[in-house]
Amino acid sequence: MGFLNNVFKTIKGYGSEANDAFVDAQGIRIMEQEIRDAVESQSKANESLTDVMAEQKGIARKVNDLKASVDEYSAAIGKLLDSGNETLAMETAEKLAELESELDSNQAVLDSYNEQVKELKITIKDSAKQIEALKREVSIVKSTEAAQKASEATAAQFSGTNSSLRSASASMERIKAKQQKRKDKMKSARELAKETNGVELKDKLAAAGVIGNQLSAASILERYKKS
Repeated sequence: MGFLNNVFKTIKGYGSEANDAFVDAQGIRIMEQEIRDAVESQSKANESLTDVMAEQKGIARKVNDLKASVDEYSAAIGKLLDSGNETLAMETAEKLAELESELDSNQAVLDSYNEQVKELKITIKDSAKQIEALKREVSIVKSTEAAQKASEATAAQFSGTNSSLRSASASMERIKAKQQKRKDKMKSARELAKETNGVELKDKLAAAGVIGNQLSAASILERYKKS
């Protein structure tokens, strides 16, 4: 207890947010441990159920054997009475009384086992459902926590609080600016080369139809008139 008190005092010194984070983390760990303990208990319960069912089957066989003996002796008594052998019928009746008493006793034990097995199966089934529900809950909580932390990290990066990301973004802008400047220079160089070589002027004169081999329809028609 002293150690735990020191831990909580230390955490308390970091503020309520850190304390809450610590408690929440411990809560998840405790829940996971509870699930592990429940799974272990579930396994032991299954073993116990197996043992009880084995004993149940043994008692059930004994009850069936006693019922068969009771039926056999009951039939024997009827035959003995029909034949007038009351002495042997009485002796058989005494044995039948013992068998019926033993049958009643074992039937009561069997009924108890049947009830125990029924209750154990229900308890184990309900426990299994609760364990699965707890597993899903813990999984959802952990997944949500991870997703929210990832979202917070992403938001922090794009909100400008991350210096490395800001630096990388600035570098990208500088690279883009250099590329555009280089593109503009190459375009300007091509335009200058055209002007220097007179290519641009020739293109303009050719388009006007005053130089080159380009002939207009009017000039062709005029030539035929002269001929």
